[in-house]
Amino acid sequence: MVTDSSALPIVLIALMYFGDMVFAFSGAVVAGRHRMDLLGIVLIGIVTGIGGGTLRDVLLGNPVWWVHNPLELVLCAATAFAAYFIRGVPGGREDAAAWADAIGLSAFAVVGAHIALAAGASAVTAAFLGMVTATGGGLIRDLLTQTRPMILSSDLYATAALVGAAAYVLLAGHLLAPQVAAFAAFALAFAVRAAAMKFHIRFGVMGEPIITTRRRADPPS
Repeated sequence: MVTDSSALPIVLIALMYFGDMVFAFSGAVVAGRHRMDLLGIVLIGIVTGIGGGTLRDVLLGNPVWWVHNPLELVLCAATAFAAYFIRGVPGGREDAAAWADAIGLSAFAVVGAHIALAAGASAVTAAFLGMVTATGGGLIRDLLTQTRPMILSSDLYATAALVGAAAYVLLAGHLLAPQVAAFAAFALAFAVRAAAMKFHIRFGVMGEPIITTRRRADPPS
């Protein structure tokens, strides 16, 4: 996914590849629940893993990276193919996948923002494209499987990605070296997503503040 990784720590790049596998696996699991065949599962896994970065590159007018370097394409396909042979996914594994997904989301948000800045995008555009990179694959997956897109739910998912991308843009542009900014922004995005998952924090409906699912019972009438 990286077209210019000179300012990114190697650890973050490693997390990015890990995110590819996590997203591809999540896409394969969703496709499997819809009883798709092997090709359908692999295709959904691929678009989940590389869809966000592809959207970013198209919006930036950049060459789509995996056309020239298919490593991530192959990685996503192999992960989804392997997932096809898993008969069932116990709840514990789904919980672990959710936390791993949070890591991938956070890493992709920072990487997407970095690539957008390197392409000459404005700060606002770079933050938005960081969020697109982190959430675009899941959006395509949900649309193809006719599932309600996660970014349209009240869960703090796209919000966490936007927070991380915006933090990287601000820190890298004004305060910190890019390497330090990447780690700080990644940690912030992950903290937001982890807090939302751990404490069930979400946005309320229109007119309500941010709430948790553990709401107080209504007082007796």
